[in-house]
Amino acid sequence: MPDVVLPCLDEAGALPWVLSRLPDGYRAIVADNGSTDGSAQIAADHGATVVHVPQRGFGAAAHAGLEAATADVVCFCDADASMDPQQLPRVVGPVEAGEADLVLGRRRPSSRGAWPPHARVANTALSILMRRRTGLRLHDLGPMRAARRADLLALGITDRRFGYPLEMVTKASDAGWRIRELDVDYHPRADGTKSKVTGTVLGTAKTVRDMSRVLSR
Repeated sequence: MPDVVLPCLDEAGALPWVLSRLPDGYRAIVADNGSTDGSAQIAADHGATVVHVPQRGFGAAAHAGLEAATADVVCFCDADASMDPQQLPRVVGPVEAGEADLVLGRRRPSSRGAWPPHARVANTALSILMRRRTGLRLHDLGPMRAARRADLLALGITDRRFGYPLEMVTKASDAGWRIRELDVDYHPRADGTKSKVTGTVLGTAKTVRDMSRVLSR
């Protein structure tokens, strides 16, 4: 069964729900990136494998979780309750069936407030640039995704900041991977949590900067 990497920074308010929603047999790997709200202990108390990642950065946490995984297929999912882990089999299925090498969850907001306007505009702009770079008809850089662990490690992803998810896609495209996009629901984050990527205009600007650097390579 798949391992699920959950990059985490101060997600105490969301983790109990997120971890309770994992499908049977899926193992949670919480890659804690220096939380100060007890997230790591909460994750451990709910049965997750906790990896402590001292190097700050979304990519650092995500990659440490990938390295700690042992399953053949590895998923990634945000830990802020904006995505329902019960939908992970949607992105895992085509990989396990050999129909795709990388499956991305295209976020479909469940309500108006789920996706702030500034973040949606930035995602659209980056998606256009990504399509020009790869030739793939992709619409989102969604955080829910799945692929085979050994193949992901072989890509040699080097970004350890917000550019990590995009570099995964560009390197997979360059390697000739079959990349597929499927719809997943996108909800408002849990109370008491804030997205480090889209929660503020500054966070979104930093993400655009990091991803633009990836696209310029």
